[in-house]
Amino acid sequence: MSTNLKMYQVATLQSLALGYTKSVITVEELLKHGDIGLGTFEGVDGEMIVLDGKCYQATADGTVYEAPADKGVPFCAVSFMQDDEVFEFEKTNGIEEIKTVLNNKIDERFELNSMHVVRIDANFTKVMARSETGRTSHHVELKSLLENNQQDFCFENIEGSLVCLYFPDYMDGINAAGWHLHFVSKDRTKGGHVFDVCFEKANATLSTITTIEIKLPEGAYFDTYALKEASQNDIKKVEQGNK
Repeated sequence: MSTNLKMYQVATLQSLALGYTKSVITVEELLKHGDIGLGTFEGVDGEMIVLDGKCYQATADGTVYEAPADKGVPFCAVSFMQDDEVFEFEKTNGIEEIKTVLNNKIDERFELNSMHVVRIDANFTKVMARSETGRTSHHVELKSLLENNQQDFCFENIEGSLVCLYFPDYMDGINAAGWHLHFVSKDRTKGGHVFDVCFEKANATLSTITTIEIKLPEGAYFDTYALKEASQNDIKKVEQGNK
C-alpha cells in the first residue's frame, strides 16, 4: 500500500452535478497536488486528464490541448502515482470487463474501502468517449448541460493511456462511486471521458490511497447549493458517459 499518499480533490461531485462550475483553483495550483487524475474545467469546458504531471483538456470533438496554467478548475481529483502493483491485462472487450478485473484486484488486496488510481497503457482497438463545450451560466445542472453540449466520438487503433480513479461506495456523492475512466492518446492529441474501450493486451500500474483532502469553494455562493439534493441517478447517468 502507498505510504503518505493522498487524493487531493476540488469541490464535490454533488456540487458539480447541481451546477457549481465556477473556478475554485487554477491548473497551476492543481499540479502542485498530483501528477495523475481527472476532472473538468470552469464552465464544464471539456474533460480533464492529468498524466505525467501535465494537465490536458479534451475539447468537444475529442481534440486534446495542454491546459494553460491559469485555467480555472471547479472539480477534479488528483494524486501522485506510486507503483504499488504492476500487472498485465489480457484481451478486453469492454469497459465492464476492465472494471471487473480492477475490482477483483483491489478485492484481493483487501482494499475495497480505499481509494485507488490506476494507469493503463495499451494500443487500443477502440475507445468510445465524450467531451463537451463550456457554458458560462451557473446553477445549470450537469445533466442538462451535457444533454445540450456533449459530443460522443470513437477512436480506433490508437495508442494511449487510461487514467482510472476508484472511490468506495460510502464516498458516493463526494465523488463517483466505483471506477471513472478518462483517456488520452500517446501523442497527447486526442482524449475524453470513456464509456467503452477494447484492447488486445495492456500494462497497468495501481496506487492505493487512504487519505483525502478536499478543497471546498470559498464564499457565500457555494452555500446556496443544497448538496444532499443532488440526484444519485443523474450522477450515475452522467458518469456512464454517453447520451
